[in-house]
Amino acid sequence: MPANPVDFTHLERMTDDTGLLEHAFGAVPRRAEGYTTDDNARALWTVAAWHDCLSRQKNVPADMLNRLMRLADIYLAFLIWAQEPDGHFYNNYSYDRHKENEAPSDDCLGRTLWSCVQAWKYLPGADRKYPLSVLLERGFDAAASLKHPRGFAYTLAAASELCASVADDAWLHRMKPQLGVRVHQFEAKLIALYQENADSDWHWFEPAVTYSNGIIPWSLLKSWKVTGNAQARTIAKQSLDFLMTKMTAPAGYLRPVGNKGWCTRTQLAQWDQQPVEIMALALAADEAASSLPVPDRYYDLIRKCHAWFHGANDLHTVSCTAEGGGNDGLRRNGINRNQGAESTLSYLLTELWYTENHKNIEKLTKQTV
Repeated sequence: MPANPVDFTHLERMTDDTGLLEHAFGAVPRRAEGYTTDDNARALWTVAAWHDCLSRQKNVPADMLNRLMRLADIYLAFLIWAQEPDGHFYNNYSYDRHKENEAPSDDCLGRTLWSCVQAWKYLPGADRKYPLSVLLERGFDAAASLKHPRGFAYTLAAASELCASVADDAWLHRMKPQLGVRVHQFEAKLIALYQENADSDWHWFEPAVTYSNGIIPWSLLKSWKVTGNAQARTIAKQSLDFLMTKMTAPAGYLRPVGNKGWCTRTQLAQWDQQPVEIMALALAADEAASSLPVPDRYYDLIRKCHAWFHGANDLHTVSCTAEGGGNDGLRRNGINRNQGAESTLSYLLTELWYTENHKNIEKLTKQTV
């Protein structure tokens, strides 16, 4: 484990008794922007996974674990509040807790299902598993209507994670047949998208590489471990390798696909670079290291993702803070100093995978010196 584990001070600052606020002005919460279920789901995932990681370490103060559990209960309560009668999750709320106008979001449903699975796995206490199981059961019912690839991907990963679980749990045993249907359903949809769009020079699921890209190959690596479908594994490797190429600068450090134009067959935008792209790539690398040949390649990718936040980027600027905040991206004219929820959680999750793989990364670094 690295000598200096992350600090959760900024995450706590951004969290009130309702949930995690979406945006910040510098390091100060921007209340006028309200809350999103997306961010509270990501936050639940983050604190549940960090709680699991730190609880396996020696000499971690009980206070830190208690702080994470307090945050987890706030985020879980938010998700219980946000789930609609049809199983979907309402996403956008104003600071006074009123719903803002929106259409249902596939990404929000899939991301929340994944986050609830992580909390179900890692948070202690049957009284937490019970509401999580209800959220998941309703949510997986609603997922039958998903239409977009990132919703497919998060839901595929969530269903695969539960199918692969060996937990002795009556609810899980009852759910596994339905979960198996979802795994095969969304694995097939992503494979079909790849076959429709990919060619010898373009190994991707869509005509453009846009946002949160790493989650798509990541989800196919998750499903492959359940279905044994070699085609899913092959496509995951091809698309992840393609993404790594598109997200690497000539100097060797990472360069996320910019959201001012994205990446198509004819052009690749450099700006603005979003931390969520680095997080999604680190997520895929973490899974690839245990699923694909030459794991050192993916340990090195996790190292580069970590290094991006610490200055190995186009601006040669640190994009995180000592209090655990993540800056809202890199722009042509400099760093965005605001430390919003998505960027902060992207940083904290990337630090998690770096911490979990630290021994292998350290060994790899020594070999290359």
